[in-house]
Amino acid sequence: MNLPATMQAMIFETVGQPLVYKTLSLPVPAATQVLVKVIACGVCRTDLHIVDGELEHPKLPLIPGHEIIGVIVKIGSEVTKLNKGDTVGIPWLGFTCGQCKYCMRGQENLCVQAGFTGYTIDGGYAEYTVADYRYCFPLTPQYANAASAPLLCAGLIGYRSYRMIGEYAEKIGIYGFGAAAHILIQVAIRQGRKIFAFTRPGDKKAQQFAMQLGAQWTGDSSQPSPEPLDAAIIFAPAGELVPKALQDTDKGGIIVCGGIHMSDIPSFPYKWLWNERMIRSVANLTREDGEAFFKQIIETSIQTETQLYPLYKANDALNDLRNGRIHGAAVLTMD
Repeated sequence: MNLPATMQAMIFETVGQPLVYKTLSLPVPAATQVLVKVIACGVCRTDLHIVDGELEHPKLPLIPGHEIIGVIVKIGSEVTKLNKGDTVGIPWLGFTCGQCKYCMRGQENLCVQAGFTGYTIDGGYAEYTVADYRYCFPLTPQYANAASAPLLCAGLIGYRSYRMIGEYAEKIGIYGFGAAAHILIQVAIRQGRKIFAFTRPGDKKAQQFAMQLGAQWTGDSSQPSPEPLDAAIIFAPAGELVPKALQDTDKGGIIVCGGIHMSDIPSFPYKWLWNERMIRSVANLTREDGEAFFKQIIETSIQTETQLYPLYKANDALNDLRNGRIHGAAVLTMD
């Protein structure tokens, strides 16, 4: 295909200011990079934390976006295993050094020199993007659509969170029923687990959505769980939900905080943590997470609920996410 000289992109320039719609030169892939024509890019709460200044030290100016579905249109001289025309997914983790103590012991998600798509590396709020081929997930053409974009973060981080609760957790509380939760519930129910969905008070629409997807129970996050939970996953960036989840969780239960940012956790009595309950966070992802997740969803037939926005309306998508107006996941489309 004949590639254009320029592309359209949404640029983050200043905290507290809207993204700017600009014409940029088409990026040129380095030796280990691929040039990808973006089909769609999900709008993640992490993007919101970046543009709102809650995640510090982003690359500026920055093209946000790390839930990217696209097709390779050009490859660098050292690229192997991927070819022009391949469908790929580009996730949050965009680079690791491979040499630090974390990389050497299989924890590349904690790499001290890691690069992150849409944060320290330009991302997918654009018609084209470049990415290191070693951190792209090769996908079959069935994923070459907007509905697949949320899988690249909401799906991946949700799945990493889910793997942390252990194999014996049968009754699982999910706090915050948005993009990640609506994907994860489908995996969990397919495996015979029971989901208790907690939403922000008064969000009947999200509660109804959770019930439609097979939740055992839904209610406000202010309500106690109707049954003791074996584990809880908190997707909402609300620190006050941590002591709430501890009270809802049975002995030995695991509380997983699945977000990259959360408000301060209030103090709570030790007795809520006692009996070997555990609180842990999720940081980024590994490539192995992605491989396991995409293998899993082939067997599960995940369906995503998306609200689509053209690229130039990225600010509208972020505002709708900020104000709780997204049903499922927001996705930018390039055509």
